[in-house]
Amino acid sequence: MRTHLSEPAIFIADAPALDFLNSIATPIDEIVDWIGDADGLLDWLEQSGWVSRQTLEGVAQSAMPGELDGVAAQARALRGWFRAFVLKHQGTPLTPEVMDELATLNRLLERDDGFTQITLANQGPASLQLQPRRRWKTPESLLLPIGEVLAKFICEEDFADVKSCEGAGCTLMFVDHTRGKKRRWCSMAVCGNRAKAAAHRQRKKLL
Repeated sequence: MRTHLSEPAIFIADAPALDFLNSIATPIDEIVDWIGDADGLLDWLEQSGWVSRQTLEGVAQSAMPGELDGVAAQARALRGWFRAFVLKHQGTPLTPEVMDELATLNRLLERDDGFTQITLANQGPASLQLQPRRRWKTPESLLLPIGEVLAKFICEEDFADVKSCEGAGCTLMFVDHTRGKKRRWCSMAVCGNRAKAAAHRQRKKLL
């Protein structure tokens, strides 16, 4: 398994929460974990856009030696928990019976130290708007935006549309928002073309 790499992470799921699950994948032949260490977690969070570079740099500077590696380990554990939850419930709408299973996520969300502030809107004529803010008191605060994204996904997405890529050996997941719900691959450019090539080779063998 390889960890943090220089190439971009994978964001193909059409749902940020599943992009988090896809932070470990097998894009070619080897498993790659983009949050396998502290540097990987910081880089992935910046690529995702969930945490600003300024905030990440500030948290990294204030962290004790090894502290961010511990946060990365917690993020991987959270990812493992969420993957098990999604795999268990994908393909059917969620029901109230899942509440007990969500205790892990609710415990994380309870840690938040958020607040709101009045700010100026960035676009158009000058106007006021209310924006959420967060106090990044400890490196573990980096887990909070992840928890928010997962919670939003659970509450707002239809699990009947959650799918696993049908590519051989592919572990990527996505939400099928296509009109006919016929999406089968993480990407037509990768697994879709591989499947077409394999089917072509199989037809040639039968001739």
